[in-house]
Amino acid sequence: MPKIIGATLAEHRAQVRLRLFGALSALMEREGFDAITLADIAGEAGVGRTAVYNHFPDKESLLLGFIENETTSYIGALEESLAGIEDPVEQLRTYVQQQIRLKRVYHLAPGPDLRTVVSRNTMLRLREHISQIEAPLRRILIQGIGTGRFPRQDLDAVVPLINSCLNARHVPEDGPRRDRAIEETVAFVMRAVGVDPSVAVRRTA
Repeated sequence: MPKIIGATLAEHRAQVRLRLFGALSALMEREGFDAITLADIAGEAGVGRTAVYNHFPDKESLLLGFIENETTSYIGALEESLAGIEDPVEQLRTYVQQQIRLKRVYHLAPGPDLRTVVSRNTMLRLREHISQIEAPLRRILIQGIGTGRFPRQDLDAVVPLINSCLNARHVPEDGPRRDRAIEETVAFVMRAVGVDPSVAVRRTA
């Protein structure tokens, strides 16, 4: 009989899912999504292969579960960091800093772009999660435009451009270079939406 992780069956299932997500994340960083198998993931997670099938029927379902978990955690942390901030300019600064903190494995994984190795249906689901992450930025810009803090602009063009910039930006892990890179990224985004970056209080992530 498989060993139960946790005090209850529900806790066991939650812990197994977290192990699978951690294993998928680690393997994607090292090898890329296309190069790994469910057997690899089970071995990395330290669970039996049948345990994977008890949660996910295939590798793409596991990927979607992982990204849903990461997206939910990220949005929760982002909304918490934005709570109590009324100025749209400072909200934008906070959004950029939080995006830099986020390690988005499904963008950074080595190997082919995910769009070339997953099914069309999975890609559509991935885009839904990208839209979820973009929603707070769109809300911030709408508020900023409405209050006159930002000039009017085409949000359908601007929002993806900002997030593409943030996703592609490499920032050092720590030290003065990290602080400088964050400040320059914030300033770049501010200028991109038509705001003088000097109007925002300088604060590093």
